[in-house]
Amino acid sequence: MREFTDQELVRREKANNLKNMGLDPFGQRYDRTGYAADIKEKYADIPHDDFENINDIYKVAGRIMFIRKMGKASFFSIQDKTGKIQIYISINDIGEEAYTLFKTADIGDIVGVEGKVMKTQTGEVTLKCLKYTHLVKALRPLPEKFHGLTDVEERYRRRYVDLIMNEESKKVAFTRPKIIRCIQNFMDNQGFTEVETPILNTLLTGASARPFVTHHNTQDMDMYLRIALELPLKRLLVGGMEAVYEIGKTFRNEGMDPMHNPEFTLMEAYLAYSNLEGMMEMTENMYKTIAKEVFGKYTYRWNENEINLEGPWKRISMTDAIKEKTGIDFKKEITLEEALKLCEEHEIVVEEHQKSVGHIINLFFEKYVEETLIEPTFLYGHPVEISPLTKRNPSDPRFVDRFELFIGGKEFANAYTELNDPIDQLARFEDQLKERELGNDEANDIDMDFVEALEYGMPPAGGIGYGIDRLVMFFTESASIRDVILFPTMKSKN
Repeated sequence: MREFTDQELVRREKANNLKNMGLDPFGQRYDRTGYAADIKEKYADIPHDDFENINDIYKVAGRIMFIRKMGKASFFSIQDKTGKIQIYISINDIGEEAYTLFKTADIGDIVGVEGKVMKTQTGEVTLKCLKYTHLVKALRPLPEKFHGLTDVEERYRRRYVDLIMNEESKKVAFTRPKIIRCIQNFMDNQGFTEVETPILNTLLTGASARPFVTHHNTQDMDMYLRIALELPLKRLLVGGMEAVYEIGKTFRNEGMDPMHNPEFTLMEAYLAYSNLEGMMEMTENMYKTIAKEVFGKYTYRWNENEINLEGPWKRISMTDAIKEKTGIDFKKEITLEEALKLCEEHEIVVEEHQKSVGHIINLFFEKYVEETLIEPTFLYGHPVEISPLTKRNPSDPRFVDRFELFIGGKEFANAYTELNDPIDQLARFEDQLKERELGNDEANDIDMDFVEALEYGMPPAGGIGYGIDRLVMFFTESASIRDVILFPTMKSKN
């Protein structure tokens, strides 16, 4: 049985006392007429002496965050979703019974205050309480220094306390939906239609990742939680919708670190008759639109780097980027034996399923280039072996028309000139199965229904996927993905 602390026992006793007084310890509806930040902003510039002629009254509600009791008059502050506001409360204004009720209040309780706006001698906008209403008794005390805990896991695990105690966490929580709404408005204005596609799938397709597996009891079959949104959206291009996007949860059964959470938000968009260049232009414009409309600035401090979005953004091929760092020119024709020898010389480990020139090029990129791409950079020209859903480059079929957006040394988006050749697509799926046999547990299944859809004809198209959590991390200058997800995946607490 749980043991209560002394403070918790006192608070429970106070809750019982409220019941004995005929008051509900856990409150009823309260109709507000104002919010803390709005009131303070409205009256901030009015001089103290002018308040003698102001008789504006507001009803506010929120959590008590500070109390200074002083006999027959006291100050306290309440916090609502917009911030804190100071309250002056006096026995002369509200009467002895209400003031006695106030004196039983604890930090963390939720109360309603009807009061007249005033300004203290120190210039702080304050409400002079005319009516005090108890709403909710907090049975647990708030931690004194929750935002400073060395065990940051507790912040993520008890997000509700983090939001009460940490202004920065609350700011991020309110900013994230503003960013997403800005993206939706941007996409809608570009002529895209927002759609929804299935989360449960019978095949593992759309990306290279390990899945979460679940079971459908009625059909008695295993199903995957989706790892990407791609193939259903491209089916819609076949159906003639032409410009579609989805913002939705995806799931990858992989490790957790500051950039990865097993459950994350992905946006994918597909535009008929576009290509890689079109996706670059759209991406740069979308980021700049968010910067201007949500934040009003183009420069951000992220991952210890100052990054400016104004551009124009850098564009470089994977082979040229590797050549800049190592002097090795993978654009030239090279045999697998020569590539493996280069790996040995550069101490790069090659798994069995990675024994192809294309995979080796990518291994060199990851070792020597990726973390150096600080300013916004479109890296294009990926090997065909690591891009099973992408159209080959017409001038060099060893590579595909694909780019990744890197900012601060991290990937933020992945875009293709989409593969719409059903014959080539089936061959790529078959190659994926061969990789699985060699030990690649992230390889895709063959989706024959998708191949059939392509046989009806999919228009040439550009497509892109954005990691929404990473995008929010960048714009809010957050260090960890768990800072921008309200309820991140956590280890079980023993």
